[in-house]
Amino acid sequence: MLVGLGLGPGNPELLTLRAVRLLKEADTIFVPGRIAADLVAPYGDAVMLDFPMTDNEEKIRSCLEANAEKIAPVAQNGLAVFGILGDPNFFSTFSRLCGIIAERYPGIEYRTEPGISSITAFASAAHVPLTGGFVVSDGAEPSALIRLKARHPQEIIAGLKAEGYREFVLVERMFFPDMKVYRDDEIPKKSDYMSVLYARR
Repeated sequence: MLVGLGLGPGNPELLTLRAVRLLKEADTIFVPGRIAADLVAPYGDAVMLDFPMTDNEEKIRSCLEANAEKIAPVAQNGLAVFGILGDPNFFSTFSRLCGIIAERYPGIEYRTEPGISSITAFASAAHVPLTGGFVVSDGAEPSALIRLKARHPQEIIAGLKAEGYREFVLVERMFFPDMKVYRDDEIPKKSDYMSVLYARR
């Protein structure tokens, strides 16, 4: 098993309780650099992997392949934890790494565990309350949106389809014991107040 683990924005006190537990349980901890290595140091020695900051796709692919070869033997036989600053689902290389592992080692299971992302950390550090709709981008044209409090998801989806959105995922009561995840045609007409709808063009 490979777990992409969010380590938060860099402060050791902002690690989640689940992150601490998984770091202690890991057979091997992998990290992309010194900051992450220092964060996980109280819970285990980390293997630092090379993730170059470059636009050279050939070099990026080569490094991802090399890293996959280091992680795979651990993930095949035990628990490999890959600790990432922020959250592994927000602008992270973890999804690309998993794509390569899936190609070469289709038997390896992988999942993510959330951490405090730079988006929520920014709001706290800057004392900026994000109470309305807003756009987050790394400079690319936004192709997806997240809608909170999606109590009538089918009504919302009908409007989004008219705007060109085609892929939908609804998570109801996220991380509660009765959490449910629906995709596309499975999505109900009504859902709990604590529901989040994801849409992608």
